[in-house]
Amino acid sequence: MGRKTQPLSSKQVQQAKAKEKEYNLADGGGLALRIKPNETKSWIFNYTKPYTKKRANISFGLFPDLSLANARRERDKYRELLAQDIDPKEYREQEAEKQREAIDNTLENIARRWLSVKKSKITSNYADDIWNSLQLHIFPHIGRHPIHKITARLAIQTVEPVAAKGSLETVKRLCQRLNEIMVYAVNNDILGSNTLSGISSTFQAPKKRHMPALRPDELPELMQTLTTANIKLTTRCLIEWQLHTMVRPSEAAGTRWAELDIDNQVWNIPAERMKKDRPHRIPLTSQTLALIEVMRPISGDREYLFPADRDYRKHANEQTANAALKRMGFTGRLVAHGLRSIASTTLNEQAFDADIIEAALAHSDNNEVRRAYNRAEYLKRRSIMMAWWSEHIEKAAQGNMSLANRTKALRAV
Repeated sequence: MGRKTQPLSSKQVQQAKAKEKEYNLADGGGLALRIKPNETKSWIFNYTKPYTKKRANISFGLFPDLSLANARRERDKYRELLAQDIDPKEYREQEAEKQREAIDNTLENIARRWLSVKKSKITSNYADDIWNSLQLHIFPHIGRHPIHKITARLAIQTVEPVAAKGSLETVKRLCQRLNEIMVYAVNNDILGSNTLSGISSTFQAPKKRHMPALRPDELPELMQTLTTANIKLTTRCLIEWQLHTMVRPSEAAGTRWAELDIDNQVWNIPAERMKKDRPHRIPLTSQTLALIEVMRPISGDREYLFPADRDYRKHANEQTANAALKRMGFTGRLVAHGLRSIASTTLNEQAFDADIIEAALAHSDNNEVRRAYNRAEYLKRRSIMMAWWSEHIEKAAQGNMSLANRTKALRAV
């Protein structure tokens, strides 16, 4: 029968002196105090590995940072693991890896990885809008939380202040974005399940509201106001450009010179800049070509047709037109997106083919065969319709109030 190890006392641990060679003071159960020649004292645990039956040491920490009592608690915990055939060293490495993953897999970090994938399917402006909303409303509160600790209650508490302000549309988008992030985490084996799948039901649904838009018979008022408004020439051109081409605010603001095929009188917008991730071709009328000539001295040597005020290397903000319309007195009556509604309503009232109008607005057509026909045939018919629409705008401007008409007149002299 082997001799039973006498447990160490606090006094023995405290007074243990260094020697020429390192040595151990055993406490029993595999725990020992190792004293090195440099007087460093550290706790080690000596054990037999499960299955391989090889002897191994694992360090607990230094004395006096780790007391004798706490070292014994660590030993007892690891002995319990050994009783379950779990290697303490492997267990500790796995726990450390979990901690590293928890630090790396915060909500914000996972959201960044999710958005990098989503960016391939949306416009850069929309991606910026998504990230800005998360930075404003979500990340300051739970962005640094490990994603596996984001509960439904925690997410709801984070979004509740936004709902309290009545910003229900923002609440809806935040819930959608949080859900997409969680689904991304599940699909990448970061989470076992999406704990936020039902959080949107906690909040009121936003009421559907149509974008404010003028009636077709109010178009002359818009053109007259645009003529006398105290706004920059680039902004006025941007508004007229969007009105003539019937595109969305972001598509108009981000127009690149390289997209404009002047010889064939077509504007080619690539798929990555379109809402539905499909390329869009727009016939250029004499009026839109005239607007291009207005902008040529301003931005002809730049990348974008409508450059930003502060940095000509960037394009105008998609909210520029909205801000100008507000200053012009159209608050509550018209937003930039509503310029498309004016065009759509007018063209429908004039009995233009509904399919042609939808194609001009770049609305989605889920019928693959018909969509292929649209690309091949509708461009000719759209050219006729767009020419009529530009002439209509020109008449609404009473002949000499649109920039496009003025430029046309100058070119004709």
